Amino acid sequence: MTMFRPVVRWLAGMIDAFAPAEGPPPAALWPFIRWCLSGAWGVIIVASVISALAGSLEVVTAWLLGLIVDSVSGAEDRAGYLADNWPLLAVFIAFFLVARPLAFGSSAALNGITLPTNIYPLIQSRLHRWTLGHAITFFDNDFAGRIAQKQAQTANALTLTVNETINAVVFAVSSLIGSVLLLGAIDWRVAALLAVWLVLYFWMIGWFLPRIRKRSAARAGARAMVTGQVVDTITNVKTVKLFGHTEHEDRAAISALGTFRDRVLEFGALSTGFRFALMTVAGLLPAGLILATILLWRQGVATPGDIAATGAVSMRIAQMTGWVSFTLMGIYSYIGEVEDGMRTLTPRHELTDAEGARPLGPISGRIAFEDVSFAYGQESGGVDGIDLVVEPGEKLGLVGASGAGKSTLAALLMRLYDPEQGRITLDGTDIREVTQDSLRQQIAMVTQETAMFNRSARDNILYGRPDATEDEMVAAAKRAEADDFIRDLADHKGRTGYEAYLGERGVKLSGGQRQRIALARAFLKDAPVLVLDEATSALDSEVEASIQAALSQVMEGKTVIAIAHRLSTIAAMDRILVMDRGRIVEQGTHQELLDSGGLYARYWNRQSGGFIGLDQAAAE
Repeated sequence: MTMFRPVVRWLAGMIDAFAPAEGPPPAALWPFIRWCLSGAWGVIIVASVISALAGSLEVVTAWLLGLIVDSVSGAEDRAGYLADNWPLLAVFIAFFLVARPLAFGSSAALNGITLPTNIYPLIQSRLHRWTLGHAITFFDNDFAGRIAQKQAQTANALTLTVNETINAVVFAVSSLIGSVLLLGAIDWRVAALLAVWLVLYFWMIGWFLPRIRKRSAARAGARAMVTGQVVDTITNVKTVKLFGHTEHEDRAAISALGTFRDRVLEFGALSTGFRFALMTVAGLLPAGLILATILLWRQGVATPGDIAATGAVSMRIAQMTGWVSFTLMGIYSYIGEVEDGMRTLTPRHELTDAEGARPLGPISGRIAFEDVSFAYGQESGGVDGIDLVVEPGEKLGLVGASGAGKSTLAALLMRLYDPEQGRITLDGTDIREVTQDSLRQQIAMVTQETAMFNRSARDNILYGRPDATEDEMVAAAKRAEADDFIRDLADHKGRTGYEAYLGERGVKLSGGQRQRIALARAFLKDAPVLVLDEATSALDSEVEASIQAALSQVMEGKTVIAIAHRLSTIAAMDRILVMDRGRIVEQGTHQELLDSGGLYARYWNRQSGGFIGLDQAAAE
């Protein structure tokens, strides 16, 4: 097998499996397919030509069989048959031992190595790349499992469509064309009979397949909803158990499965009728063609070899009819799944880089909100008319009741959303004029709901700066008070310490441990702007005190925006803003705000154990 490895590598390298596509994916089926397969069409055409060649050789097989039968039936000297007919026999043997294996082997190599190896990752990578470009609202409005299912479903269905089209449809069409030519050479009436049968066959295909395609799309949609429901339940399984809602989730899954079962039943009933009609139509062909050729033989028009060739061709077509028809049914099913996935995945990006957007270079960290309003597309909520300047190196605290707009400001700064009015600048540059990735690389953010990948602790921390050294990574973990507990970690596969996996969304860690890893990630990133959205809310007082010292060091020279309900964590900030119902209602230092006796002072007076009763205070 070693000698074939270079050939296999060459075949696998004929298509760039991860080449990006130009432009957005079209929302119409055939343009979408062209977009998915761009860069692979040359190899697809070559594979189709070779498959067509292999299909035409099936007719050559019947033709050679007819010549052999005629040579045998017409031989008067049996002893001298081999000597008289050796050229025909040599061609017959060479065809089966050389030409046919080469054609079918080449077709198998392209359809077994080149195409499936590359087309699936080509499509999946393009769809995934496009999906990642969607705004946060796209993911908020759907199941994560359903989106992932649609990507895999679409890539798999289109890969199978290409393979089955080349292996079956192109092969069968070339065989049919060759069969018409062969039967026409025997007698035009036999070829005409085949043509009539083909009209009947394609009419039947044209009636069934669109309906199969429609029901397949419905089945795929129902299957994706099952996946989405199950993934949503499993993702939140701790909540399910804490509320004792196992039966409730079971009923939800059964409801989705019931709908899926109904769609499968509808599809199965139609495919059963298709198979019955197919077998009936297929049986008409050999019966009609062989009988017609026998009648021509009685009239002296056809030879015994013609009967043998017609029989071989008609039975091969009848057999191939079932294979091709079910392949077509599969292809139409796949197309239905592609359409279903296309509808989910191809909406235009709502939040994009501006044309000609440039990367954001090094910044000093001056942030300006200029008459910024954003209400998530609603009439109220979010922020309203915010004018705010944060100077480079300034430490700004944000306080307010839940829903006051604090986290909305942070999300707008990160450009997870675009303001509905006004603009935000960094060092005087509108953040909509720079690329989103370069903007976010200049800002380190730690949120209350810390996100962990189901990867190692090392990978999760290095996400802040992938090119950091091991020493830098460990130093960041130590500053975040995370090194000790990380070294005690162990997962179910025996990996320990920094190699241990954290589970999906970091479920194997406590809330405080997740926050410390998130802080380590932000420390390692070392960006000029630091946003802390309740970054220490899950920590106990002792750990928080240690981390506050580390935070003070990390904040040096950085522009900091810290959102907190625990006022003690922001009391030392250079300036504190109090937000209420999307507006800035107070600002000043901690002492200035206390002296003014306003909303901040009420919050401070109501805090218990370092927390504030924001909702109650706001309601007064």
